[in-house]
Amino acid sequence: MAPLTEDRDTIEQGTVETGYLVGANVKCFQGGLVVLDGGYAVPGKEATGLVAVGRCEELCDNIGGAAGAKTVIVRKGRFRYSNSAGEDLIAQADVGQLCYVVDDATVAKTNGGSPATRSIAGRIRGVEAGGVFVDVGTI
Repeated sequence: MAPLTEDRDTIEQGTVETGYLVGANVKCFQGGLVVLDGGYAVPGKEATGLVAVGRCEELCDNIGGAAGAKTVIVRKGRFRYSNSAGEDLIAQADVGQLCYVVDDATVAKTNGGSPATRSIAGRIRGVEAGGVFVDVGTI
């Protein structure tokens, strides 16, 4: 393909909300950070190899269900999550940097050490007393 020489109607797939098949025996709470684990949506958790995709838009209870039995609606964007503590406390100086998933409500400054124990949550966009604003599902 050649570079554009005029305007183009680029086809868009999906919107900022996407449905993901839910993992087996999990419950995703509205407002929680959602990650993909083996291609299935699960609540954010401390583990490597996960892909943060966004915020859960509605409760999705798949307790007792098989992987893929339900679909959860997830929105990508900028959301405020709880800040970690101690060495993992995110500060104003960290704005613009990546942060990492601790659980479905908390992000941290580091990947948990060497070897890493956490996956990337997204990019830090702001820090305030109530938490950390993170761009999730956009990197």
